[in-house]
Amino acid sequence: MAIEKELLDQLLAGRAPNEVFAKDGLVDDLKKALSERILNAELDEEREAGGPANRRNGVSEKSVLTGTSKMTLSIPRDRAGTFDPKLIAKYQRRFPDFDEKIISMYARGMTVREIRGHLEELYGIDVSPDLISAVTDAVLEEVGEWQNRPLDAVYPLVFFDAIRVKIRDEGFVRNKAVYIALGILPDGTKEILGIWIEQTEGAKFWLRVMNELKNRGVADVLIAVVDGLKGFPEAINAAFPQAIVQTCIVHLIRHSLEFVSWKDRKTVMPALKAIYRAQDAEAGMKALEEFEAGYWGQRYPAIALSWRRNWEHVVPFFAFPESVRRIIYTTNAIEALNSKLRRAVRTRGHFPSDEAAMKLLYLVLKHAAEQWKRPPREWFEAKTQFAVAFGERFVSQ
Repeated sequence: MAIEKELLDQLLAGRAPNEVFAKDGLVDDLKKALSERILNAELDEEREAGGPANRRNGVSEKSVLTGTSKMTLSIPRDRAGTFDPKLIAKYQRRFPDFDEKIISMYARGMTVREIRGHLEELYGIDVSPDLISAVTDAVLEEVGEWQNRPLDAVYPLVFFDAIRVKIRDEGFVRNKAVYIALGILPDGTKEILGIWIEQTEGAKFWLRVMNELKNRGVADVLIAVVDGLKGFPEAINAAFPQAIVQTCIVHLIRHSLEFVSWKDRKTVMPALKAIYRAQDAEAGMKALEEFEAGYWGQRYPAIALSWRRNWEHVVPFFAFPESVRRIIYTTNAIEALNSKLRRAVRTRGHFPSDEAAMKLLYLVLKHAAEQWKRPPREWFEAKTQFAVAFGERFVSQ
């Protein structure tokens, strides 16, 4: 609803422009006036429902925090003492927008100290660290619901990837793995399936994760892209026997370059590209053999050994046309997520517990997912290829 120009002129009359949005300026005055008007309207509605015996009984002052200021409201009272406002409940000291602002800053990687300083500097609000922690801790219940929510029956693609996070555990700071599963639905929509924190990764851990996905409704995964972790492919196929397990080409290349000196990397990359950009598996193996026998293969023999060790799970990649291959080896979506997570984790040093780490990681991922707009450009061509390659497993969904 548009506000009339005459009313705006009346509100602005006699006010300097820089006072309108300043602390205790026009916007804060309006927020206070509107809040008190709503509270009085709520009481009038309750009095009408309760009959004439329940009359007004003055007001009580209450300080509440908003997203931009600390505000003192005059809360109306009734004689029966039954009035419980919906706008700001009896024991509530913060407007919802205040909590949302704190959570938003926390999700962007700001520490409790940084959030406190930010609120003090911009709005003149002195907020205790305990209050900020209490607001963010309330997210843990939401995390539990999200982690156990039902999932779709079929995911054509699921990317599994991990980052390392320092977490205090039993008096020691341990380097734990945080694994993320990013699923792609048949229409190309991205969805984060879950987050798991584990001290050590192994077949038993991953089998538990796969069974959890099944229990949440996942009946089939067409292609699972993994980072080459031992025991991972077996765990996936134990839960989803028809799934094709593909070693992530990006991870394989990165692992290969770990053996290469910085000055040689730009030259080695084209030689590796000839392997994964080959026409088919046979041509790819021939390119690998040529690399192995060539100068770089002789200089860095560990590279060819790494590719041969993973070849069983590189071969599926060659069965698909270029449009599908590009989606599999261009893991931009999961890499972008990891980048946001690392940026948020870097400012903290280490977390006091798994729950504290999970809280931040969830908020960062949630914020990232809210920015996803549309499927990747390649998906429109790739989904036709999926329909042909997988038939009813893809089309029926």
